[in-house]
Amino acid sequence: MKEQFLWGGATAANQFEGSWDKDGRGTALVDVIPHGENRQAVMDGTFDYRKLPKESYFPGRKAVNGFENYKEDIVLLKELGCKCYRFSISWSRIFPTGEESQPNENGLNHYENVIDELNKYGIEPIITICHFDIPLALIEKYGSWKSREVIDCYLRYCEALFHRFGKKVRYWITFNEINMLMHLPFMGAGIRLEEDENPMEVKYQAAHHELVASALAVKMAHEICPGSQVGCMLAAGDVYPYSCDPKDVWASVEKNRENYFFTDIQVRGNYPSYAEKLFERENIRLKMKENDLEILKENTVDFVSLSYYNSRCVRADGKGEAAGGNVFASAKNPHLTNSQWGWPIDPLGLRITLNTLYDRYQKPLFIVENGLGAKDTPDENGFVDDDYRIEYLSSHVKAMMDAVEKDGVDLIGYTAWGVDRSGQCNDRRDVEKIWDGLCGPGRLRKRNGKTDSEKIVLLV
Repeated sequence: MKEQFLWGGATAANQFEGSWDKDGRGTALVDVIPHGENRQAVMDGTFDYRKLPKESYFPGRKAVNGFENYKEDIVLLKELGCKCYRFSISWSRIFPTGEESQPNENGLNHYENVIDELNKYGIEPIITICHFDIPLALIEKYGSWKSREVIDCYLRYCEALFHRFGKKVRYWITFNEINMLMHLPFMGAGIRLEEDENPMEVKYQAAHHELVASALAVKMAHEICPGSQVGCMLAAGDVYPYSCDPKDVWASVEKNRENYFFTDIQVRGNYPSYAEKLFERENIRLKMKENDLEILKENTVDFVSLSYYNSRCVRADGKGEAAGGNVFASAKNPHLTNSQWGWPIDPLGLRITLNTLYDRYQKPLFIVENGLGAKDTPDENGFVDDDYRIEYLSSHVKAMMDAVEKDGVDLIGYTAWGVDRSGQCNDRRDVEKIWDGLCGPGRLRKRNGKTDSEKIVLLV
């Protein structure tokens, strides 16, 4: 791999920071996503969080206390050999309601301290501007990205970040896994679906607003911070046909188009013809301003970042066993094994996905999430012997290196998810055990601090 290749790790404010009510932070989207039986319905926008029982438990409010422990965590990153660290900024730490005329100085100071600490240790900061995050006040007042008003709120937030951090940060990502809006609209973008709405039209209208906001953020970053690199991000993983039956093949074409809709616009600068035909068939009428298409055309991204956890598989008849996975469940692929979470394990799928993206866009790529979720059991010393994760990471890194060295994919770097514990646990007892002890001031260590495949850094 090239010497300037960025090896590192990744976290996100909504799953990592906690401290939800400190230093003037406003209530955010993540603060109303519960643990338990209503979690999925809240995330997919079909259950109103305001109807949750008072005793509901909201894991994002506590997370793993990364807000307080950033200095020692950055020391760990340095010890692990990280060259970069991807993290997100909590929008409501900067603008508590999203509509203040001036940013919250406490929030700006905190992130400036984080960035300065990273730079002190020679670790490149990679900042996600919006990682499943929006001030709750904007959801309540405008319906989140349903409303065009939120574009200006987002750009005011971006402007504050670019002016304050633009000379210290080179890489920016406008939205985390922007395509998640279509599958988990509330978690992805704060979108609640009402009974009298056309859900597809609502989601695509919100998507249009995010896409315009992203394009204008690219323009703003290039103006305020010359030399900055601004990318989009996709929850990636190619969708395979279950068989060579042409119906299965066509089903995979449609699923892949659904996934690449966002990046097609962010990289190529226009709505693809397949989307225009979809809108006609589904009676979707997007509200646009006169210069929206020009904005999209003139402000494309500099690179494409992606998360990859698994590939997917589709059957046209919808029959057969299902497999879990990031973004959406799919048909179970008989040629793959599954993780403890039921997600397919497919390292070659990463190589395939990287080649698909690079062939499609001819833009530098950046893997900003890859990792394995599992039910880890620490020993009496707080150590986890996780050979299964080492195997997962090693095989995926090898596939990534093949894509670069054998196929010619232009890849900026690789950040493993998550370089420290995030709030992604299936069992509430596991969450509480981690937060109340193992991931308090003393971080839980795992064997996979380094593997034989270069410097893979992961404390998860």
